[in-house]
Amino acid sequence: MRTYTVWLVVAILALIGLAQSQEITDVYSNIGSSDVAVQGDVVGDQLRLDLIFGDQVLQTRLLNLDGPGTWIAAWDSFEAEKGSYLVRANLLRDNKTQSQGNYRFFYAGETPVRFDVRDFNADSRGIHLSILSQDPTIVDIYYMLITGNKAIYISEDKSVPISSGVALELDRPWHQILVDGKAYSGRVKIVEPSHNQTRAYMMTFIAKDDAVITETYEDETGASATVLGNSRVPFMGLLRFTLTHNGTVLETIEKKTPVLLTGKDETVEISWNKTLDPGVYQLSAVLLGNNGDVRDVKESVFEAKPLPKSANNTTTQKQSPLSPELSVAALVAAVLLRRSRTI
Repeated sequence: MRTYTVWLVVAILALIGLAQSQEITDVYSNIGSSDVAVQGDVVGDQLRLDLIFGDQVLQTRLLNLDGPGTWIAAWDSFEAEKGSYLVRANLLRDNKTQSQGNYRFFYAGETPVRFDVRDFNADSRGIHLSILSQDPTIVDIYYMLITGNKAIYISEDKSVPISSGVALELDRPWHQILVDGKAYSGRVKIVEPSHNQTRAYMMTFIAKDDAVITETYEDETGASATVLGNSRVPFMGLLRFTLTHNGTVLETIEKKTPVLLTGKDETVEISWNKTLDPGVYQLSAVLLGNNGDVRDVKESVFEAKPLPKSANNTTTQKQSPLSPELSVAALVAAVLLRRSRTI
């Protein structure tokens, strides 16, 4: 009897786990896009999203799921009427609904805006956000990096204070390494719990390697350039140094940069084939990207000065007027004279 009871409990727990294995846990939408959080064993399932106005389904999105996570769908632009809209999310397996979630929002209404997003940008470095509020408030902010229709990275700032009249500037870098030339989207969702207001913004970008030359140095023997990474796409470019004198190109030297990511810098050094003669020279340092495109240019003018010559001991030493033999004899005589005086 005890064994039967144990197996019965195990079976009930298994059924509970199975019932909860596929579930929509959160839905949000505005007139531009939706995001839906799904959990459980949903590999091979489909997520259907319907944008509804009144009794009319305006748009539908059908997403093929490869696992749990947050899934995003963008709505096509259209002449939206003022009023209440409904987004219905259905998690489907073999065309049967496993879970459902709804979100209703009002478009073009006179809802008081508690905070204003003054600037939003997403690129290969991360997300930049500027928020302003007329009255002090507290918000939660979610940052998402999206490929296709799925968020591959989500970070969260909880209980962020926003002062009245002072814009809050936020920069959040991506933690993932991005693929050069691949399309991504950056999405930010701002939630004000005290007034139940949520705003979301999304921007698509193409990941691109990037770096800048922060400083250069040059003299009679060589040159150097410091390069700062400016993207989460690994920068594997090269520097091209061109030395010019009186309009004539004397040398062109190319050297690869170390691999760079956002915020990391390295200095690349080169040497001229020979020490430059005194005169005025021009240096051009061109930074080329992974695909050979020009990412940055720094040009400078410098004066090469004569290098100080080392002293020649054979010519600067004073010559003794006495031969070596006479010098030794004179030294011995001086010692004997000193000894005779002390006796």
